Amino acid sequence: MYIRLVYTGRAMKTTKTFKSGNSVAVRLPKALGVEAGVEMRVREEQGKYVLEPVEETPRKIDLSGIYGSIPGLKPLTREEREFEDSPREWHLLHKK
Repeated sequence: MYIRLVYTGRAMKTTKTFKSGNSVAVRLPKALGVEAGVEMRVREEQGKYVLEPVEETPRKIDLSGIYGSIPGLKPLTREEREFEDSPREWHLLHKK
């Protein structure tokens, strides 16, 4: 078991897998400080399982303060924001 918190320098802890419904689960030792209910991403990397918290939704950037500060920059009109669908040849994507 390879856990991000262990990788950053904390002492190695051991645990066992156990059956939870139709899945196999891992109980993380309290000493790791992982809160209950944290969404985790699991991946296999070079024969090891890596658990890491899912990053929070990125915050929106407030650009209202730069409005008017860049010469020539103006909001797009509704017509300028609309795009026509261009034809796609989807069958070419699956060619090998």
